[in-house]
Amino acid sequence: MRHTLVNRLLAAILTLAIFAAACDGGGTVEGTPVVDRPANAVEVSIVYAPEFAPFMPDAITDFNRAFAEGRHPVTGQPLAPGERPIYVTGKDASSGTVMQGIVNAVIAPGNVNVERPTLWSPSVSHWLALANYNTGRELFDLTDSPPTALAPVVMAIWESRLNAIKAKNPGEAIGWEHLLEVLNDPDGWASYGIPGRSTVYYGHTDPYISSTALSTLIGEFYASARYNSNNPNLRRLTLDVVNDPRVQEGVRRIEQLIKHYSARTTEFKEYIAQGPEYLDFVALEENDLIYINQGKTQYRPPERLVALYPKEGTFWHEHPFAIPNADWVTPEQRAAAKVFTEYVLSKPVQEKILANGFRPANPDVPVGYPIVTDLGVDPAQPATVLDVPDPAVVAAVQSSWQFVKKQADVLLLFDVSGSMSGDKIDQARQAALAFLGKLPAQNRVGLMTFSHIIDQRVPLDSFERNRDDLIGAVQSLRADGDTALFDAIIAAVDTLSQDPESERIRAIVLLSDGQDTASRESLNAMVNAINAQRQGKNPILIVPVAYGQDADINALNAIARASSTRVQSGDPESIQSVLEIISSYF
Repeated sequence: MRHTLVNRLLAAILTLAIFAAACDGGGTVEGTPVVDRPANAVEVSIVYAPEFAPFMPDAITDFNRAFAEGRHPVTGQPLAPGERPIYVTGKDASSGTVMQGIVNAVIAPGNVNVERPTLWSPSVSHWLALANYNTGRELFDLTDSPPTALAPVVMAIWESRLNAIKAKNPGEAIGWEHLLEVLNDPDGWASYGIPGRSTVYYGHTDPYISSTALSTLIGEFYASARYNSNNPNLRRLTLDVVNDPRVQEGVRRIEQLIKHYSARTTEFKEYIAQGPEYLDFVALEENDLIYINQGKTQYRPPERLVALYPKEGTFWHEHPFAIPNADWVTPEQRAAAKVFTEYVLSKPVQEKILANGFRPANPDVPVGYPIVTDLGVDPAQPATVLDVPDPAVVAAVQSSWQFVKKQADVLLLFDVSGSMSGDKIDQARQAALAFLGKLPAQNRVGLMTFSHIIDQRVPLDSFERNRDDLIGAVQSLRADGDTALFDAIIAAVDTLSQDPESERIRAIVLLSDGQDTASRESLNAMVNAINAQRQGKNPILIVPVAYGQDADINALNAIARASSTRVQSGDPESIQSVLEIISSYF
């Protein structure tokens, strides 16, 4: 009898294990259980904006598990006889990059960047309209692309800064007008009772990649048009307005607030969390501001960030679920994608979306925590929502960015000492050439090298003019001699400091193993030289890229800390992503 009971117990355990393996695939991927695909499933692929990464993998897993267990994930009922299960795969990617990949799949399918999702969820429907415009067809039906999570674009500003602006403008709604007043004030923040740095530091991302940046740039054009044209009550941007030199100059003036750019909001969430000394305000989705105030970033903010909903207006990001009208989507996949959309709009998933700082798209889920004033946001805002311009106007705003954005002076500081010989200098040389290949032509670029001797190989000049000289100089670099790293940093800072009134981003990209052996100046003297210009209108950013397993990370970290940047790895396997991060600063 006992033997029989034991056998039954073992059989039950084995049955449960087999069932769990069928549902969970026997493992996990990045902490998310894997569910095996049923043999007859309709497959749906989704690409979603990075903001959905904290919860979408689990939502996909739960959806797939329901079908694997024979349940409909929306109704909870058993599948009907003959009803095929659905299996969803997903990944996150920046909206602008995906948009171009989908456009390429339609008009240039042989391109290296091609995306063919069944479902696409960019942060905002601007991208759907641009995809239609760029392909010349209704690739996406905007009326049949429902919102799944709502987030207004805000200016995340330190509470002390916003309170100081409000104190000087009692009773007024605050917007771009007031931020520019700080910029134009000869004493800057000092006139607002804030000691220390007087100038304004602003940041936003790349409007060719980032939804937040594209919406922000459109918002800047709206604000500039109202203050710099003959239409102060403008309701909708037109091509004439975007191409008006006065409006473009006004946007250029706003962009002069920029400390530096970044490709993705992911980096800026970490940058601004360092505190008011790093940035005064940055364009974010409301959910990203909540994320920072909840203490989820690497840095613990020294004070509270608050959402400024500009009085001139802002945009809602609605995270639509859109199905391409393309030959890679079958009718069965289209129907299956709509089932997954319905699931994401269901109350349980919408409650998870709310928990991640978004306002629910399902009206049955009321707005609540964390959309609360204690976390720096206002559930009653935004008061003014901007009209989305026609796609041709959005495209014109995007293409204008290279003309209205803040330009940069970039000095490549290249270690050619003997310790960089072999693989190190080869990798650094390849990285420098790849970096130059990504820079816009209107930036000014120079090359300085150092061993025990510091040499200005190519003077700072328009990249359009000195491109060939820079490429030739980098290709000819050889490693020899001792390393005067600290002296070289001081010399590079001095070179970029020649024009203290410069209206340009100023940056040094250091490629080195950090092993100083020959400097006359000390580490402290170098740090002091960096700190001496940190409070200026355009502080010099130094981005160290470390080479070799024996790199002196302590020295390179000291440089990065003094400049409020980070040491980047020069390892070949990571250099492409590193270059994208560094290039996006400018």
